[in-house]
Amino acid sequence: MLNNTLTNPLLDDDELIAAIDIGSNSFHLAIARLDHGEVRKVTSMSEKVQLAAGLDEHNILGAAAERRGLECLSRFVARLDSVAPERIRIVATNALRQAKNANDFIERANKILPKPIEVIAGREEARLIYLGVSHTNASSDKRLVIDIGGGSTEFIIGQGFDPLLTESLQMGCVAFTQLFFADGQITETAFNEAIAAARKQVLGISGQYQKAGWSSVVGSSGTIKAVKNVLVSKGWADAQERITYQGIKKLESLLVKIGNVDDIELEGVKEHRKAVFPAGVAVLLATMKVLGVETIVYSDGALREGVMYDMLGRFASEDVRDRSVLALIKRYSVDKKQARQVVRTSRHLLKQVQNDLQLTTDDADVLRRAAYLHEIGLAISHSNYHRHSAYLLGNSDIPGFSQVDQKRMAQLMLSHRRKLKCEMLEQTCTLGGDQLVYLCLLLRLAVLAHHSRSEHELPQMQLVVTDTNCWQITVSTDKQHYAFLYSDLCAEIEQFAKWGVKLSVIEAK
Repeated sequence: MLNNTLTNPLLDDDELIAAIDIGSNSFHLAIARLDHGEVRKVTSMSEKVQLAAGLDEHNILGAAAERRGLECLSRFVARLDSVAPERIRIVATNALRQAKNANDFIERANKILPKPIEVIAGREEARLIYLGVSHTNASSDKRLVIDIGGGSTEFIIGQGFDPLLTESLQMGCVAFTQLFFADGQITETAFNEAIAAARKQVLGISGQYQKAGWSSVVGSSGTIKAVKNVLVSKGWADAQERITYQGIKKLESLLVKIGNVDDIELEGVKEHRKAVFPAGVAVLLATMKVLGVETIVYSDGALREGVMYDMLGRFASEDVRDRSVLALIKRYSVDKKQARQVVRTSRHLLKQVQNDLQLTTDDADVLRRAAYLHEIGLAISHSNYHRHSAYLLGNSDIPGFSQVDQKRMAQLMLSHRRKLKCEMLEQTCTLGGDQLVYLCLLLRLAVLAHHSRSEHELPQMQLVVTDTNCWQITVSTDKQHYAFLYSDLCAEIEQFAKWGVKLSVIEAK
């Protein structure tokens, strides 16, 4: 039902793809080659940027942290010459989710990068992490995956390649360093306070996760990798080189004995990780204690690998975003017949003007999904249902969609009916440029065409764009089931004008 007629071409073997992970502690670049459907990493870079450390008490990102981030991204871009822009994804996590001035950084970064940054929600981050782990460590077991980042920690229970339960908690090695180890001193008191704070957060999800259950536990990303390396070097891991709870308790005692982050000289703890290492250990200790975890296997797969596998799914027409749209249609009991009619008409109109308006395949996908979902707000109330639709799309956790994706979809919801407001034009342009404006107008026309909810064949509609701001639509008026279509379209002339578009409506008899 949701297949796009304007699909991306499949990736060929040996073709390069790349992912950039703008994390709260470190930025990561991974470039990989596709090998028989599997991602084979060929190049990787990682730099400690510590965006989260650059957030002040008001969650304003400081100039120094912003500069470090932009300089790092400039170095990453120099490695991307051999990768086509459409084969690149750039995702940002907790620090930019929290930063009130994130848009300032994103705007400057997007001028450097070949693709725009996608700020992803915590549960979407968790889903992608699981995708990276599950493809890197294949197993049919029901697994708990734990990923301790700089600003947040993700928890996922999944089986095979499917995440079943996802959560993101506001605790990470950078954030907890600032709270409990800011002076660099490693004391028993600091550890106890950090563990207590982490324990309180994990207790909030413990019941649900214990009820779901798991048969094995996997850890990913820098903190857990460093812990594993230290335990193996000290002989505190088990025979399979797994992290053990007793081993971490010994590590805690050792860190307290060392006393200061500057004096950490442990095999497996790189120089840039020393300052945040005790906080990461405290989070891991609390997590294992609350959830009753005795051993953890380390996985090299993490967010950036998950991003690349998710990208492969999109190219192979196995896009999780379409599954999410189907789930929303079912959850909110959308009128499928009406949705399909609006989709068909929006696609028909788009095809006629796509080249003239310079709309891309991605734009077509946005319009198609919005057309399917434009009535989900009816599940709440018929009155102002477009606002309810916008709220649901803007504020739900929807697998596969970035926060910007959801905001753009919400903007389409707000603009597809009733009066257009001049002040909304600027907001729409800010979110998605002229292309999003055009998509809003195309969706308005498609929804209007099916206002009668008739199942009879729609009159012929021809849309021509003589200039991006001059649209002409010709509509046949010979079908009684659409007797008011011509007058309804004429009423849109005033609305389009508010957004700077001259609409002409011609009656074809």
